[in-house]
Amino acid sequence: MNRLLCIVSLMCLTTGFLAAQEYSVTTEAMEAGAPAPRRRIVILDIKARVIEGQNTISWSTSVQKQTIAGTPVDIRLEGANVLVAVQFTPFLRRAGHVLVTQGQVWITDHNNGINYFNSIQTTPMEFDEPIHFFPLGQRQEVNGSSSIEIIVTVKPYRESPPPETINQADDN
Repeated sequence: MNRLLCIVSLMCLTTGFLAAQEYSVTTEAMEAGAPAPRRRIVILDIKARVIEGQNTISWSTSVQKQTIAGTPVDIRLEGANVLVAVQFTPFLRRAGHVLVTQGQVWITDHNNGINYFNSIQTTPMEFDEPIHFFPLGQRQEVNGSSSIEIIVTVKPYRESPPPETINQADDN
């Protein structure tokens, strides 16, 4: 019995070590510019905007970031009295994909000094489904002042087709 338990433990440790090695090699290869396994690369389409009053968008931006599933993508938003740092980590699983979001918010208030808030959420997701994240809370919770909305859409990596060649006839 002890021998079987020892063998099973060794197999579990070896499997965990190999998974960690695969992750390490894949991350290093991606950083070096080598292609990673296509099934694990995802694209995060991130749109951030500041909403004031009744649905008035005063600022917005968007960015696309490529990552390997399980590797976080960081974004940072800075305002006059607020700093928002968010990490989005997509996990691809057979049972269903999830997006783990960790948000950190620092707000400077003249009366109360600096306030810090931290949140973490795990959201089930499908590819191409927009997921909304409100680091300051939803508009009705913020008492009518500005709110920040971040919309993340996780897309599978697809190689773009080669550009079409246009043959132009010379008029000479």
